[in-house]
Amino acid sequence: MKNNYFSIKPISNIYKEPSKVSEVTSQIIYGERFKVLSKNKSWLRIKTSFDNYIGYIKDENYTDDHNPTHKVFSLKVNIFNRQKNKTKYFLPFASKISIIQGNKKFAEFEKNKWILKKNIEKINHVEKDYLKVLKFFLKTKYVWGGKTYQGIDCSAILQLFFYYNNKFFPRDTGDQLKYLKSNIKRKKFRKGDIIFWKGHVAICIDTKRLIHAYGPKKKVIIMSINKTIERIERTTKLLIKKVSLIKY
Repeated sequence: MKNNYFSIKPISNIYKEPSKVSEVTSQIIYGERFKVLSKNKSWLRIKTSFDNYIGYIKDENYTDDHNPTHKVFSLKVNIFNRQKNKTKYFLPFASKISIIQGNKKFAEFEKNKWILKKNIEKINHVEKDYLKVLKFFLKTKYVWGGKTYQGIDCSAILQLFFYYNNKFFPRDTGDQLKYLKSNIKRKKFRKGDIIFWKGHVAICIDTKRLIHAYGPKKKVIIMSINKTIERIERTTKLLIKKVSLIKY
């Protein structure tokens, strides 16, 4: 029996337990592949294929027949019906879609569901400019377990760069810290340095500033590296655990 399924809902929450009042630990987005571990009434216990993340989703909006040809390269893209009629729905960044037909401006990815071609790339497209991806999310609100334009947490903003490029990277900060083996020792930070604290991660965009989804500021924000380190130590008593370099 085939056990490879794909979400065909723009955004689905992954819950810790099979209940909507349970903690949201992550999300899956359109075109993301998963395996079903078990069924419980209206819930599925799943393992995501990209990062082996385990949790519960509602038993709805998925298929076993999906061969993506393109992916979304924008924070979010409007879904249109009949090309000209904009709906209230969006596909989030890195959604993997299969184009049915298209014209110069629009592409149809499901029956009567169209998006603008300018917001997608071919499925094998590689984007090495991680700052371009991270800056998509500037001012996006901070949401624990989120990984889309609706809300995102600190580890998701980093993981999504790798997910878009089809390269494995763990979901949670603790696992990311363990996965990156290098621990750089230097007095001055550089562009591409990843700074880890217990339960938090940020990425340096130059020698003086970093970008992160920061809970106390309630959004994705660019801040001074030194002031961030000082603030985290002062407010949480946490020191830097590791510094690694983003690599692709």
